[in-house]
Amino acid sequence: MSLLLCALVIASLPLDGVSQSKSQGRDGQHDFDFHIGTWKTHLKRRLRPLTGSNNWVEYEGTTIVRKVWNGRANLVELAAEGPAGRFEGLSLRLYNPEARQWSLNFSNSAVGTMAVPTIGEFKNGRGEFYNQETLNGRAILVRFVISDITPNSVRFEQAYSDDGGKTWEVNWIAVDTRVKTGP
Repeated sequence: MSLLLCALVIASLPLDGVSQSKSQGRDGQHDFDFHIGTWKTHLKRRLRPLTGSNNWVEYEGTTIVRKVWNGRANLVELAAEGPAGRFEGLSLRLYNPEARQWSLNFSNSAVGTMAVPTIGEFKNGRGEFYNQETLNGRAILVRFVISDITPNSVRFEQAYSDDGGKTWEVNWIAVDTRVKTGP
């Protein structure tokens, strides 16, 4: 039943976003322009999400964001190091002009394949993106939030839910501080 509820929640997200975006007439193709440039990244990652563990590891690194397709896409490269070792991530963010939503497509160098994209949009200066994945053989929901956006800083937070979205456990927090604008 929980899997069915998760599937229904995820299936309804793009449709709701399309009707809301189109009725507002908002074109979000430049929503990520604020992030173009080079950033210092402080990253915290929960070691064993949804297990009751509260053990985190921290990393320091650099994020470089490049505009692609005149802002309708961008490429994010993250390299960070910490006590748990080196972490390298790559994100391709793609704007869908028909749906007026973004897909965030992520991979890390240890895996080398793209994860299931999170899909969503920005409203009132906050981006929310969702998908469904599996963790330890169980279907879970994933929520990725972009908030606290200023010209020189931004916060990224990922959370998991294994109860159909009733509760969320944060497992990834990254705060970027601008080093320089542009590529």
